[in-house]
Amino acid sequence: MKAADLFYAGGPLFMSVVTIWGIGMLVFTAQKVIHFFVQGKVTKNGLGLILLFGSLAIVTGFLGQAIGLIAAFNAIEVAGDISPSLVAGGLKVSMIVPVYGTLIFILSLIAWGILKEIYVRKTEKLS
Repeated sequence: MKAADLFYAGGPLFMSVVTIWGIGMLVFTAQKVIHFFVQGKVTKNGLGLILLFGSLAIVTGFLGQAIGLIAAFNAIEVAGDISPSLVAGGLKVSMIVPVYGTLIFILSLIAWGILKEIYVRKTEKLS
């Protein structure tokens, strides 16, 4: 499956919101990299924002999944008897947004951890 197909299968609304949180995380990560390496500023300001945007991505992903599952279960309730393969397909699609949010969260944890370690090492050198 192509990335664009996954994006639309996961639901453009929640996938777009999770993407916005991911872009925010990348912006603040790039900002801290520039502060540390280009400008030589050693501050802790903004490190928490990297984790905040990653956390928002995963939470939004799970919210999107919950809302999608509620809608799917309502449709199943109205339809009555449906095939197990149809339910399995719906459950598979419902996992797209949380997986995407989790990937962004993992990237934010990695970026935050690396930048925090760089901050600690640079402040130890200054002491």
